[in-house]
Amino acid sequence: MRTTLVTLGLLAAPRAALACPVCFGQSDSPLAWGVNMGIFVMLGLVAVVLSAFAAFFIYLMRRARLPGPPPPPGRSYDVGNGPQEGTARC
Repeated sequence: MRTTLVTLGLLAAPRAALACPVCFGQSDSPLAWGVNMGIFVMLGLVAVVLSAFAAFFIYLMRRARLPGPPPPPGRSYDVGNGPQEGTARC
């Protein structure tokens, strides 16, 4: 029912059913320029978000390569000097 009413409304007002100047091929109109600028802004936003995502993972990779903190004075983490990480004493 709704589709029928919308179709009848568009047929009753044919000027409202016409496409914009961009679709008619008038590419030098201000509307066409605005549509193109909107597309470029959206592409730029996608590029910025993807670049930030890549930069975050590069940051994580560099951070993972950094050496850990030095052991506190008087302690050594050599094998045989007490329990090591991942071992259990029974």
